[in-house]
Formats: sequence, C-alpha cells, structure tokens
Amino acid sequence: MYYLTGDMHGDESRIYDKEWYKLKKGDTLIVLGDFGFLWDGSEREKKALKFLSTRKFTIAFLDGTHENFDMINSCRVTRWKGGKVHRIGDNLYHLMRGQIFNLDGCRVFTMGGGESEESDADENKTRWKLAMPTPAEFSEGAEALDEEGLRVDYILTHEPSSLIKSAMLLRAGQADRVNKLNGYLTEIDRNCSFRHWYFGSMHEDRIITPKHTCVFNKIIPLDTAPPPIPIEIDFGTLVK
Repeated sequence: MYYLTGDMHGDESRIYDKEWYKLKKGDTLIVLGDFGFLWDGSEREKKALKFLSTRKFTIAFLDGTHENFDMINSCRVTRWKGGKVHRIGDNLYHLMRGQIFNLDGCRVFTMGGGESEESDADENKTRWKLAMPTPAEFSEGAEALDEEGLRVDYILTHEPSSLIKSAMLLRAGQADRVNKLNGYLTEIDRNCSFRHWYFGSMHEDRIITPKHTCVFNKIIPLDTAPPPIPIEIDFGTLVK
C-alpha cells in the first residue's frame, strides 16, 4: 500500500507516532514536502535517520521549501518506480521534480519545491533560491506529462495551484501570496486529466475540492486500485 502525509519539518514526534507503527513491510509512505530530516547533520538528526532506516517500509519524500538542498543534491541519483530519485538510504528516497512514477500501475506525477516566506529576511538566500524549481525542471515536468498525453492518475506536489492556494489563504484571512510555481501548477490543473491531486505546504488536513486534498498530520492511503469501469446502459432497451 502507498500512503501520504504532509510537512514534517524534522519533527521527531511524527516518526514515533503510533500511526507509523501501522505501516508494514511492502508499504511506502510519501511525504509531500518539507521532510526536514536532512538539515544540519547533527547527532540528533543522525539518530532519527538511523531509526527511519530500521523501518520495514519505504519512505519517499518530495522536497518543500524548508530543506537542505546541498545535502539532498549530494546523494546519488538513481531510478525508482520509473522516475528519478535521490537515494538517501536503503529505504529512503527523495522524489525528484517533474517525474512520473509507476505505483502499482498508477501514473503519479511529482513536483516539489516552493517559495518560502523567510526568503527575503534570511541571510542564507541561496537555500531559499534552490527551493523554487528551475526552468529546466519545469520543462522536464511538462515534457513528462506531454508524453503521457496529459493524463495521469495522481498528482503529488508540495504547493497547490494558484486558484487553490488563493482560496485557502482567503478562507484563513491571510494575504494572497502565489508564485510562478503556483502558476505552473495552475496550467497543469487546467490542461491535465487526473483522478486526484494531493499537496502539502498549507498545514491543513482537508478536502478542498472533490479532486484536491491538502495533507498535513494525517496518514492517508493513496488508492492505487484501478478506477471503476463505467457501466454502459442501453437506454433504448429500457424503454421498450
């Protein structure tokens, strides 16, 4: 089974939560950005990563805005389930941007990254700059979707599209703050066919629309069962 959860920000209480112990061998947990356990290389962090390496299930994460991209990018690039990943450990992968993965026959598009609110105030501007996907990554994602005929089963991102983000910020009484990644995702939302879109970043566990869900603390299943086959009814025979 494949499962999803949201931003972790290196919070150790999340990895020791009882919900994690329900995951078993063969399962995969996908974190929708801001994994945060590759940050400063501290002994505490190494202990947490060692604990994660003993889990029988696989952990895969999209990057968000609060990541140490130098640490992530220093890891070996390989392929997993048909898409490019950074291999962090035997059971830990970073799902790279603009990829399509085959998860039990389901085509899953991924796009991490975003724009941090701290980017203007923080002295380490390089870290925040790397959080935004590059033009090459945008192009790679667009080409991957085009090769699939603009049809995938699921879309997994850290940020939502502009329309979804603006609506959520308005509902929360916050100022609108969309960026070029949100605009890019809006074009995907408008032009692609998909079963459902899951994203993190907004720190809510809530169904936003029938096709868009924000994930934060909860662990929810990704339904990889094939969609139901529409039943064709011959209405002509029914009226005879």
